[in-house]
Amino acid sequence: MTREEAWKKAKEICFDLLAVRPRTAEELRAALQRKGFDSGIRDELLSKLGNAGLIDDAAFAEMWVRSRHNHQGLAKRALVAELKRKGVDGDVAAEAVSEIDREAEEQRARLLVRKKLRTMGGVDEQKATRRLLGMLARKGYPQGLSYAVVRDELRNAGAESTLLDDVTPE
Repeated sequence: MTREEAWKKAKEICFDLLAVRPRTAEELRAALQRKGFDSGIRDELLSKLGNAGLIDDAAFAEMWVRSRHNHQGLAKRALVAELKRKGVDGDVAAEAVSEIDREAEEQRARLLVRKKLRTMGGVDEQKATRRLLGMLARKGYPQGLSYAVVRDELRNAGAESTLLDDVTPE
């Protein structure tokens, strides 16, 4: 394959991937590497796509954070980890999640717990507490926030006291 043919094929691959959803430069670089394109073609193509505004890691990070926080209920910590896995610089990832304040994070955690509680009829309090805390931990919520939200929501659901009443997480 000539360099011109390789360039054309690499460009086609990038455009196909970008047509599905926005991508980070690192995601495109990895896809081209898997397909066997040399680093010269990869770097030159990604530079041109970046200059054309087709690759923008900061815009990608903001979109990703908004989507994953609203639809998946992920907390800041989990979102930063996902962005880093996608090749987004740590500072860019931190800036993107800075849009989510503690109040918004707590509100989303409460919605998740309420939704889960509706499907947990007949489950004893200890098991419900463990499941709810586990769910919030997997979504990246801080321990202290998780304890407070689960305790409050169990009380709101009718529990007179909860296992978390005497717990003071760090």
